[in-house]
Amino acid sequence: MARRFRQQVDDEILDRAAALFAQHGFDQTSLKSLADAVGLSKAGLLHHYPSKEALYEAARVAGRDRGRSVLEQLEHLPPGRERDRRALELVTDLALDRPGWVALAFSSFTTPDAATTFNEQFDEQTVFVAEMFAIDLDGSDPERFVRVVGALSAMAVLSLAANRKGEKTTWRPHIIATCFDALGHSRPDASSSSSHQVEA
Repeated sequence: MARRFRQQVDDEILDRAAALFAQHGFDQTSLKSLADAVGLSKAGLLHHYPSKEALYEAARVAGRDRGRSVLEQLEHLPPGRERDRRALELVTDLALDRPGWVALAFSSFTTPDAATTFNEQFDEQTVFVAEMFAIDLDGSDPERFVRVVGALSAMAVLSLAANRKGEKTTWRPHIIATCFDALGHSRPDASSSSSHQVEA
């Protein structure tokens, strides 16, 4: 039980730290701001992680581990609608549970960080996204890549908003539906619901 509690505490620390690193970048995130964000003193935080660099790396590793878990759950699904929907469900659940990790993971698309080069971050995330959504990266279908990045960007923003508003459960199906639509998959009820909204 103590071990599970320790893991839960570490996950919380890493998630909150990841959110700060995503928002401010590695260089602009101080140990004090990290300690304040997780409710510890600087000494207390350093008891868990010996340096800011160690905390940053632990947050990145934890996010990568969760990402690998998502990929493992998708391995048996062939490319297509079902795989896309399942990928969105898994990533949305992760984003709603650990928004900091997702913010840090996708910050590489928009905010280069001094701790690693932009190309290293971008390449790592591009490969992960390509594997998750079974995208061929030879450049033959740029629309598919743009749609996937757009859907994931929307998911990241919406899940952060849902967390801030305390609406994770209520918003979850709407986030998934919105992102699924962004991928170009029309839902069977899309036309009836849109016409219903026009009448209302």
